[in-house]
Amino acid sequence: MSPRILVAEDDVKQARLIRIYLEREGNEVQIVADGRSAIDRARSTRPDLIVLDVMMPHVDGLDVCRILRTESQVPILLLTARTTEEDMLLGLDLGADDYMTKPYSPRELTARVRALLRRAKAAGRSGPTVFRVGELEVDPARFEVRVAGDPVVLTGKEFAILGVLAEEPGRVFTRAQIIDRVFGFDQNVMERTVDAHVMNLRRKLEKGPGRHQYVETVYGRGYRLTVPSGAAR
Repeated sequence: MSPRILVAEDDVKQARLIRIYLEREGNEVQIVADGRSAIDRARSTRPDLIVLDVMMPHVDGLDVCRILRTESQVPILLLTARTTEEDMLLGLDLGADDYMTKPYSPRELTARVRALLRRAKAAGRSGPTVFRVGELEVDPARFEVRVAGDPVVLTGKEFAILGVLAEEPGRVFTRAQIIDRVFGFDQNVMERTVDAHVMNLRRKLEKGPGRHQYVETVYGRGYRLTVPSGAAR
């Protein structure tokens, strides 16, 4: 079956251009022009990927991203005219998988869509494995994290980083390796962006008395997930 892509873009010319390029790749494309319609269509049709403009009427793209991310792991590519690092980090923190600023190349957009679909397909093939490290449980299929049975709410990127570390506890991942696995095609992501996500991730995992420090900094190298003494994987 062809991948089903939902494009939420209120600029008619931009939406038409995106449709042309994505359909050339063999995708099925649906277009909506406002945030409320994007939420409704995503819920009713369950697309394989969403291309989401930030500046839209009724509900803006950031709120759409935040709402949909609580409901599914569908890959989300944000499009925006905002160019500051703070805007980019906000979108990623809300759960977007990738981020492009306008004006953009339609060919680059299709390449990023291909990369996101490829990663989503690979994640689906990996099966519903639940990773356990001490009292930490990471469930990729349900997009859930628990520590000592208590749920921990993470953003999309925090969850993705933890998933990379949880696959191989004890292995040190460099920031470059994390960027490659989590952010994929976007090579403009800076290492301090990874540090910011890890700082938030560590704060959430260690909240509460007596909790183990799971995400360890290996100075000069990167990060690893540590196994508590006496705990089995």
